[in-house]
Amino acid sequence: MKKLLILFLIVPTLIFSQEKQSKFSKTAKKLFKYSTFYGAISGGNSVSDIDVFSVTNGLETNTVKTPFDYSIAIGVRKIARFGYENRANVFYDGTEKSYGDAATIGKINGFEFLFEADWTRQQGTSFFNQDHFLRYVANKWIAKVEYVQDGFADIQYFESSERYRQKIGDKLSFNIGAVQRVSEPYGYNPLDNWLLSNGNLHYTQLALQEGYSIEFDGFGGVTYFNPGGDLVAENTQVWEAVIIPEVLADYTAKERSALSSQWNHSLVIGFDFYHYTKDFWIHSWGNVMPVHIKTKSDYSYHNFNNGQWVDYSGGLIFGYKFNKSLGVFLEGKYNKYWNRSWHNFSVGVNYIIF
Repeated sequence: MKKLLILFLIVPTLIFSQEKQSKFSKTAKKLFKYSTFYGAISGGNSVSDIDVFSVTNGLETNTVKTPFDYSIAIGVRKIARFGYENRANVFYDGTEKSYGDAATIGKINGFEFLFEADWTRQQGTSFFNQDHFLRYVANKWIAKVEYVQDGFADIQYFESSERYRQKIGDKLSFNIGAVQRVSEPYGYNPLDNWLLSNGNLHYTQLALQEGYSIEFDGFGGVTYFNPGGDLVAENTQVWEAVIIPEVLADYTAKERSALSSQWNHSLVIGFDFYHYTKDFWIHSWGNVMPVHIKTKSDYSYHNFNNGQWVDYSGGLIFGYKFNKSLGVFLEGKYNKYWNRSWHNFSVGVNYIIF
């Protein structure tokens, strides 16, 4: 009886579990249909080697070698291409960049996404880049979540928005809603605690606190060592001109990173316009954030700015073919958030000889 009772309990559970797995499998298959998982490694030579000459101890020559550039990219994407977009490569390798990805509304209604991470070394400096977004477009509403980290441009932000959408015909739509963003702390200067009454900075004491050390030889000579015990300067001139700026930059970055990021809640108003034919196309979008909720944080941008401000972003993709041979194009996007702005653009002409 115990065995039968256990059997009667297990069988429905297994059936129910299989049904749930089947539903989940169907949902996942529908979600990832037409998506592409990709991974790629690319590289090449960097800047040429540089010869550095010194006459401190006679003529000496040192060659500064820059390691090769590389990029390691992994990701998954499901983004419908607009009519003006051509897939340049047979395979995705992580180098694909489309200005249209920044638009609020995609080519089709429904769910689209991009998750990409890129480990890059460029001219001897390593960067970590990320570009992730989820977007759902319906006839009457839009939802989008985005996170971007560009190590080369020193840009990092998170943004999510929920908007009501009003279509005007098949090409134009307006939207209004709320946007949530994360920013760095504003109005905090860690060096204020090290200012003297005369306005100068007590940088030597700061360096000692950070682990640097100073040794005097008793004959007027002085040497400076970093926290690891390595010699970094043999005179005051090098110490003040080279090492101290590094100490201040590292200390400021460390103290600011210890503060929590700041949430910003704003009203957003935007538009999207898309028209495409084989000879002429224009795709434009814009977003304005004129009103922001004041938070209680001491380091919010609202307090730093002493009131309201206007943030905005937008993009334009334009192309026109005069005939079978001649065509022009203009593409670009612009963001102005808080006291930062960044942009990308390209403009050009094509002429095909038949």
